[in-house]
Amino acid sequence: MISFVLLSTFRNFVAKRKLNGFKTVIRNNDMKTRTLIWILPVACLLMAACSSEKGKKERDDKAQYKMLTVKRSDQTLASHYSARLTGRQIVEIRPQVSGNITRICINEGQHVTKGQTLFIIDQIPYQAALDVAKANVSTAQAKLETARMEYESNKMLQAGQVISDYTVQTTLNALNEAKAALAQAKAQEQNARNNLSYTVVKSPVSGSASMIPYHVGALVSSSISEPLVTVADDHEMYAYFSVTENQAIDLIQQYGSLEQFIKQAPEVELRLSNGTVYPQKGRINAVSGTVDTSTGAVSLRALFSNPQHLLHNGGSCTVVVSTHRNNCIVIPQEATYELQNRIFVYRVIDGKTKATPIKVFRLNNGKEYIVESGLNAGDVIIAEGAGLLRNGTEVEKEE
Repeated sequence: MISFVLLSTFRNFVAKRKLNGFKTVIRNNDMKTRTLIWILPVACLLMAACSSEKGKKERDDKAQYKMLTVKRSDQTLASHYSARLTGRQIVEIRPQVSGNITRICINEGQHVTKGQTLFIIDQIPYQAALDVAKANVSTAQAKLETARMEYESNKMLQAGQVISDYTVQTTLNALNEAKAALAQAKAQEQNARNNLSYTVVKSPVSGSASMIPYHVGALVSSSISEPLVTVADDHEMYAYFSVTENQAIDLIQQYGSLEQFIKQAPEVELRLSNGTVYPQKGRINAVSGTVDTSTGAVSLRALFSNPQHLLHNGGSCTVVVSTHRNNCIVIPQEATYELQNRIFVYRVIDGKTKATPIKVFRLNNGKEYIVESGLNAGDVIIAEGAGLLRNGTEVEKEE
């Protein structure tokens, strides 16, 4: 616009000079005039460009940041803890006698009931041992009857003073020895009977069977390193997870005592290894009474019902513990920075940052803080990159 006005003014000047009789002079200086006509617009454009660059530089001096207007709302903080699943009762099935497996009565992974037969070990030698034990009992009973008859006979002879007291006492001792021999034979019979029964391996609990590392014909004994099978009672499952000592103390103090915490603790969720949420909620029902000296962690146990047998012994999962707060201020942790064990945010006042200390709730979900003091609803704060700013920096809201 300025160049256009100057150009118009110059042309008017030339026209007036022509009217006043200076045609010859203008004609002589025609080359100079044309040069001026080209130079003046270019100069004006350069001046306008410089002015535009200066304005742009002034605008760029104010950094643009993402801002957040603080407001109050109800908030649920979800804390996630890695956990390991175990059956409520886990039993490693091992044989009590030695022998070759003659029959496997279940399939791997099958659900079994208490008392169900799982394996059969070769029974022939144990049946033979039982038969021998029974014969020994019969022999001992016969010897006992003979000893009793001799004793009774000697007592009658002693009454007639036919034999001495020594002979009677000898037969009495033989009778007592026969009684002991019978008791011993009966004990051996019972032991043989037990060994025979041990060849039929039964499940002591109901639950799901693991994989079976042995096959028919394998020689097993009570000293095998790997169990025949493991049965886990999985109608209810335990999820074991750990929290820091401070977190454990905070949880307990929130309810006043350990007993009250276990009674009143809110339900917890379970996130499976594939990322889905388990439909049944559980409750924390045990807290370790000791702190792991190597990690400083406290173990907790949550109980979950498992009616569909979806949870498996040894599986991995995530326990989600929720904390509910009403009418509170929640800000992202990215909006804060720490200095000398204190947490700060940058409030934006009149376009400039102001460092403001805040007090946060003792629990957080790793992404957000619940602010207990230091901020009010309606305050504007820097939402990201607070650690890169300084107090009094001029900022603009990011578009």
